[in-house]
Amino acid sequence: MEKHDFVTIADLSKEKIEYLLGMAQEFEKHPNREILNGKVVATLFFEPSTRTQLSFQTAANRLGARVIGFADAKTSSTTKGETLKDTILMVSNYADVIVMRHFIEGAAQYASEVAPVPIINAGDGAHMHPSQCMLDLYSIYKTQGTLENLNIYLVGDLKYGRTVHSLIMAMRHFHPTFHFIAPKELAMPDEYKLYCDKHGIEYHEHTAFDEEVIANADILYMTRVQKERFSDLMEYERVKNVYILRNNMLANAKPNMKILHPLPRVNEIAYDVDDNPHAYYIQQAKNGLFAREALFCYCLGISLDDVKNDTTIIGE
Repeated sequence: MEKHDFVTIADLSKEKIEYLLGMAQEFEKHPNREILNGKVVATLFFEPSTRTQLSFQTAANRLGARVIGFADAKTSSTTKGETLKDTILMVSNYADVIVMRHFIEGAAQYASEVAPVPIINAGDGAHMHPSQCMLDLYSIYKTQGTLENLNIYLVGDLKYGRTVHSLIMAMRHFHPTFHFIAPKELAMPDEYKLYCDKHGIEYHEHTAFDEEVIANADILYMTRVQKERFSDLMEYERVKNVYILRNNMLANAKPNMKILHPLPRVNEIAYDVDDNPHAYYIQQAKNGLFAREALFCYCLGISLDDVKNDTTIIGE
């Protein structure tokens, strides 16, 4: 069987993205199955995580797979000096697919080159977060009814925010208009603006963040200023509270606008926003379960038709 890794969203065609979203829809209808019965999933988290780790583990469990792995690299043999290559090769002896989060950019790509089993990138440094991107795309599609011709506003840490980098690459197929809202210290890196230029993606840059600026948004994608990415804590202190979304800023929002956030939040979304009908970030996190169930099946060679014809649905 051909090995299907899921390392970057950049390699996926429009058709493949829509295919995976269709599979996620099927899993939202029936999330509990035994379609992965007999499979073993390894989750290797060299960097802290709550939602990503738990949603991958839940997705595997709800599909009947068994889960092994670690949530803290300090409990692995890397503390003894074992290389990433040896860790991946050893775990490949035990698992059918490996989900890996790593603090080094490019680590997932390297793992995919040495592993005999599929690798799913659960985030590598400030580089990519493709599984988060799939749940973001699914959330956008569910709330807007389309991925085409949307105004998407990305706010906050656009320099280190791997989720927004992945989203730009995925949306290249769907004619978006992006608005990048960030202080100059956290502006969208030039490489992603060049990517937009190369692929004909319209974008605008802003430093102001108020109700007038965001009034035309279809999607308002908030991000956390990531303290762990800063080598200079003084710089972090200067920018950490630059943009805070408050409930009164949504007075002029479009009726169908939705607020997304990859979470965790610190204080960039005030808690009074949670009860606003535009808030969608908690449901967005729930969508991660269905998106990651789809990714497991894709990597393990299970097709959309297999999912639609699956007879192992539980509790129906």
